[in-house]
Amino acid sequence: MYELLLEQGAERDLKKLPTEIFNRIVPKIKELAKNPMPQRNRKITGSKNDWRIRVGDYRIIYEIDAHAEIIRVMRIRHRRDVYR
Repeated sequence: MYELLLEQGAERDLKKLPTEIFNRIVPKIKELAKNPMPQRNRKITGSKNDWRIRVGDYRIIYEIDAHAEIIRVMRIRHRRDVYR
């Protein structure tokens, strides 16, 4: 099982989310600890270890460190804002 770390930016993003979206995203983040490569995840082009999963119109951007078994969640934002 991987260790989950939330970056400060991800924590801020979570606090800003509407309750309905928050309740959909938190279980997806927790699932990453068990399976860091869920179905339908995508690698972010131009980066080494950055991945994203989609939750409706929102994206969870995270990094996998397989050697240390750590998943670092970096951003959780609407799809129009997350890649900027």
